[in-house]
Amino acid sequence: MTSETITAESSGTWRLGDLPVRRVGLGAMRLTGSAAFHLGTPSDRERSLAVLRRAVELGVNHIDTAAFYFSSLRSANELINSALAPYADDLVVATKVGPYRDWSGEWGTSARPEDLRAHVEENLRQLGRDHLDVVYLRRMRQDSVAEHFGALAELREAGLIRHLGLSDVEPRHLAEAQAVAPVVSVQNRYGLGFHDPATDALLAQCRAQGIAFVPFFAIAGEAGPRGAGAAHDEEVRAVARAHGVSPAQVRIAWTLHQGPHVLAIPGTGNPEHLAENVAAGALRLTDEEVARLDGARTG
Repeated sequence: MTSETITAESSGTWRLGDLPVRRVGLGAMRLTGSAAFHLGTPSDRERSLAVLRRAVELGVNHIDTAAFYFSSLRSANELINSALAPYADDLVVATKVGPYRDWSGEWGTSARPEDLRAHVEENLRQLGRDHLDVVYLRRMRQDSVAEHFGALAELREAGLIRHLGLSDVEPRHLAEAQAVAPVVSVQNRYGLGFHDPATDALLAQCRAQGIAFVPFFAIAGEAGPRGAGAAHDEEVRAVARAHGVSPAQVRIAWTLHQGPHVLAIPGTGNPEHLAENVAAGALRLTDEEVARLDGARTG
């Protein structure tokens, strides 16, 4: 594989509601620093802007972000606005609301339903848009999502939001939200390095209903917001060697293999890693390789 010559078109497409997106997108969390939030060192601004512009050149038209993605010097939304506005007609920017960080970066109390309009408006302001393409309600340990999701449904009716999604939920929450308004996508932690049977059930539920499933930390595994995990199982390394690719590319390819409704949003602030991540959409694993990787995950 020659990463620089492979575009996101090789990964195929899926729809977020009426919005077609390529199955390999870009997560914006890592644009702000060496790790998420205040966990690392702030990124070089020009490098982050270059990553965003290069992503679009490589055919990426799905970017996942949030107003609470910021380091001590960088804001993901501000970087996206600066690099990509005026936005291309086919570019889908998805954001999420619910969690809250104050000006110092400390996590505050998660939003009440009546707070969500302010969260949406802050994303609108930072991104320089008059509507948001997709807004995820990020569940913050509440047992029911109905009231919060209802508040977002009202903003959708008002034209501030085009489509709604859910993040960090269980299968029952999807059904609960669907009783309020349509759900076009679900975003949960998922990947070779993280196994949760409830999320496996949710993946199948989304597949059956034609709803996009968007894993986060698919490469990072247990490292989570601190960045891409360095511990790759020998099975992952063996498959990578067989294809002449990186272990991270194998992890992305395995994720995409879970169904045509699965969208990858690997995050990076490195132009070379960006090209590798996009190229992973062209990697086709054999049935034997997938079985080998499945065994490593469930073992």
